[in-house]
Amino acid sequence: MEKTERMAVLEAVLFAHGDPVGTDKLAAALEWPEALVQEGLEALQARCMQPDSGLTLLRLGDHWQLATKNEYGAYVRRTLENRRAAPLSQAAMETLTVIAYNQPVSRAFIEQVRGVDSSSSVASLLEKGLIEEAGRLDLPGRPVSFRTTDHFLRVFGLSSLDGLPPIRTQEEKEGAS
Repeated sequence: MEKTERMAVLEAVLFAHGDPVGTDKLAAALEWPEALVQEGLEALQARCMQPDSGLTLLRLGDHWQLATKNEYGAYVRRTLENRRAAPLSQAAMETLTVIAYNQPVSRAFIEQVRGVDSSSSVASLLEKGLIEEAGRLDLPGRPVSFRTTDHFLRVFGLSSLDGLPPIRTQEEKEGAS
């Protein structure tokens, strides 16, 4: 199979899949060596960067997702008649921040940091797909832990959690004043 055909296969699979998918899962499904899949994804990503393409291939950590380019978002939204999702409340943003910077975390940890009940914020973030359950912690009661999702990375324009802005310490804040 030629390189252009491999790119076409990857493009079709990513389009049909919709959600982010790992290189390893693509390799297993296509029965191709992982290196060949990686090479094809990188070539497809380069092709999508051309100005005559309305698509982009996003790298979200170790996952890949085909998406429309940001500059065409208004056209896509109007065509699909999607309503803009309600912005996150201050409480939800605080909860999301605690999770993003400290994941995986339990609800009790979130509430300890915020100082208030965070049940509704956690439920809202789960519903929006910005966080997900990450298993159970090895603590008394084996509480559920939470982490951010690939959807979180996409919404905030990050390729990985390394792209989160650094946290300023109290000393840095006082020094900047």
